[in-house]
Amino acid sequence: MSIPVPTEDLARAMAGRPYAYLLTVSDDGRPHAVAVTPQLVERELVATVGRRSATNVAARPHATSLVWPPSEVGGYSLIVDGTARVEGESVHLVAAKAVLHRPAPEPAGGLPDGACGSDCRPIGAP
Repeated sequence: MSIPVPTEDLARAMAGRPYAYLLTVSDDGRPHAVAVTPQLVERELVATVGRRSATNVAARPHATSLVWPPSEVGGYSLIVDGTARVEGESVHLVAAKAVLHRPAPEPAGGLPDGACGSDCRPIGAP
């Protein structure tokens, strides 16, 4: 589940999360993940990146995500998908969708066939 997120809710969700993983896609379709420290600047998430990440973003700006791991065991990861561009040594990502996500506790007897085993919350939800 994912929903568009107002900038003010994204800033609140990022609080207490010191780093994220920037996920891009290479020419051969392989994922590329690097740890970054994104900052929210106006309505964009901005992070300094290396040459490979910049090349991937320039070629495939829509195949870009930021994932902040949970702050504590059992907590929610923050996942932000968007469109990015490269400016100098930085990637600027405009968020299209964001979600707080964690694996859901499996019920006794397991999950029914086809059931989702996750616990997603929209940003800003109680």
